[in-house]
Amino acid sequence: MSYNAPLKDMLFVMNELAGMPTISQLPGCEDATADTVEAVLEENAKFCGGEIAPLNHPSDKEPSFWHDGQVTTSKGFKEAFKSFGEAGWQGLQHPVEFGGQGLPKLVATPCIEMLHASSLSFALCPLLTDGAIEALLTAGSSEQKATYLEPLIAGKWTGTMNLTEPQAGSDLAAVRTRAEPQGDGTYKIFGTKIFITYGEHDMAENIIHLVLARTPDAPPGVKGISLFIVPKFLVNADGSIGARNDAHCVSIEHKLGIKASPTAVLQFGDHGGAIGTLVGEENRGLEYMFIMMNAARFGVGMQGIAVADRAYQQAAAFAKDRVQSRDLAGSAGPVAIINHPDVRRMLMSMRSQVEAARALAYVGAGLSDAAHFHADAETRKANLAVYEYLVPVIKGWSTEMSEAVTRDGVQVHGGMGFIEETGAAQHYRDSKILSIYEGTTAIQANDLVGRKTVRDGGAVAKGLIAQVRATEAELRATDNADFAAIARQLADGSRALEEVVDFMVANVKSDIKGVFAGSVLYLKLAGIVLGGWQMGRAALAAQRKLEEGAGDAQFYKAKIGTARFFADHILSQAPGLRTAIVDGSAGVLALEVDQF
Repeated sequence: MSYNAPLKDMLFVMNELAGMPTISQLPGCEDATADTVEAVLEENAKFCGGEIAPLNHPSDKEPSFWHDGQVTTSKGFKEAFKSFGEAGWQGLQHPVEFGGQGLPKLVATPCIEMLHASSLSFALCPLLTDGAIEALLTAGSSEQKATYLEPLIAGKWTGTMNLTEPQAGSDLAAVRTRAEPQGDGTYKIFGTKIFITYGEHDMAENIIHLVLARTPDAPPGVKGISLFIVPKFLVNADGSIGARNDAHCVSIEHKLGIKASPTAVLQFGDHGGAIGTLVGEENRGLEYMFIMMNAARFGVGMQGIAVADRAYQQAAAFAKDRVQSRDLAGSAGPVAIINHPDVRRMLMSMRSQVEAARALAYVGAGLSDAAHFHADAETRKANLAVYEYLVPVIKGWSTEMSEAVTRDGVQVHGGMGFIEETGAAQHYRDSKILSIYEGTTAIQANDLVGRKTVRDGGAVAKGLIAQVRATEAELRATDNADFAAIARQLADGSRALEEVVDFMVANVKSDIKGVFAGSVLYLKLAGIVLGGWQMGRAALAAQRKLEEGAGDAQFYKAKIGTARFFADHILSQAPGLRTAIVDGSAGVLALEVDQF
C-alpha cells in the first residue's frame, strides 16, 4: 500500500500541456526554473511517500478521537504536521512577504496532489489553511495580515472555514450565527457550526476560525452575512498566544471515510461570547468566503485525482501479483490477473481518467498563474475567465471520477478488495465525501450553468470548444491511426458540448428547470470533452518527443496508448450525454412529486 508519486507524468503535463516554461517567465515567477521545479517535486515526493503515506491506513484503523472538548489526532499526525510546516510546504505558493516561497500555483498543484494521495485525512488540514490564507490575503486588514498570515504560512497555526449550521446545510441564506458589536472593534459571536474540518485538533498552537455570522442590523438572506476571525486562543498585541476564546468543540462526527480527519461541531459563545474581528466590510462575508471556497474547491478536485491515482497504483500492483485462472489464449497454468482482458480494461479506465483529470487540473493551475502574474491586464482577465469556468469542472468531474476509479480498484482486487486489510476499501470510502463537501456536484454544476455558461452567453465555453477543434485538426493532419481515432471522438465530443451550451443559453429563461435538470450531466460532459482534449494534446506532445528521440520512449508510447483508450472508452460517451441533456430534460420532471 505504498505510494510512488508519478513524477514523470506530472512534469510532462506541467511542461508540455500547462505551459510551465512560459509561466516561469512571468513577473514574480522567475524563481520557478526547470531545475528548481524538478527539485521541489522530488523533495515533496520523498516527504509525502516517506512520512505521510505510511500513516494513511493505520490512521483509518485508529482515527482521531474526541474527549472532554479536546481532539487527539491519529498516531504520527502531530509529528508529521510539525515536519510539514518546518519544511516550508504550507507556504509553497504563498507570498515571500509573509514567509512563503512565492512559487506559482502550477508548482504547488502537484505537491498538493502528492500530499492528498499520501493521506486525504492528513492533507485536509493544510488544504483548509490554504483557503484561510487566501481569504486573508484578499480581504484582511493590514493588522490582520500581520497578525495571522506568518504563523499560518509557517504551519504553526491552522485555519478553518465555518459556514454550515444544523438548520442551514448548503443554504447559507439560513445562517443564524450572530455577531454583536462591542464598540471596541471586536464582536461577540454566538452560534453553532457543524462539519468543520479540523475544527479542533492537537497539531498546531492555535486554530484560526473564519466564521460567517450576522450583525444585528444585517439585511436578510445572503446579503446580510459577514465574515469574522475567531481564533481558538486570542492573540496578544505582540503576536503571542493569549487567553482561551469561547469557541469549543462539543463533538466530532463518525464518518464513512476520512476517519482520521476530525470533523467538528463547534459551539461559539456558550460562556459569554466568542471574541471575533470583522474581515473586510460588514455584509460582504459570503463574497470573501467564496475566495476561500474557490481555493478549496480546486484543492478538492486535486483530492479526487490524488486518491484515484493511489487506488490505481494499488490495483495495478495487485493485478501483477495476483495469480488466478488460465489465460484465454491457453496458458499452461494460472497467470497474473493483469493478463485477463477485463482486468486490463478496468486498469486502463482507471489510469486514463486519472491522467485526463490531472492534465485538465494542471492546465487550470497554469491559467490561474497567468491570471495573477501576466503583465497585460486583458490577458489576466481572459485567463481568469477560463480558470473560473474550469474550477467547478475540476472539482465536480474529478471527484465523481474518483468514486468510479476507487470502485474499480476494489473490483480489481475481487473479494480481497472487500476486506479492509488490503486498503482498497479505504480509498473507496474516503473518495465518497469529495463529491459532497465544498459544494456537492449539483452545486458545482449549477455554478457552471448559471454563472459560467449562461451569464456570458456561452462565450468562454465556445472559446474552449474552438481550442478543442484546433487540436482535433492537428491530430487529423497526421498519418497516425491512433490520432485519427482520437480526432473522431474529439469531433463528436466538441459537437455534443457545443449543442448543449447552445441549448442552455437558448432555453434558460423559458425552461429553467429543464435546463438545470441536465446540469450535472453537462458538468460531466465538459470534463470528459476537455479531459479528452488534454489527452489529445498529450498524445501529440508524446509523438514529438518520440520523433526527437528524447527521453523515455516507453513512457511516450504509453501516453499515446492511454490517450487512445480514453478517446474510445470515455470520450465516446459524449454524444449520449448530449442526448440525455437536450432530449431528456423533460423526463427528469415527468413525474409529480407524490408519484415518487
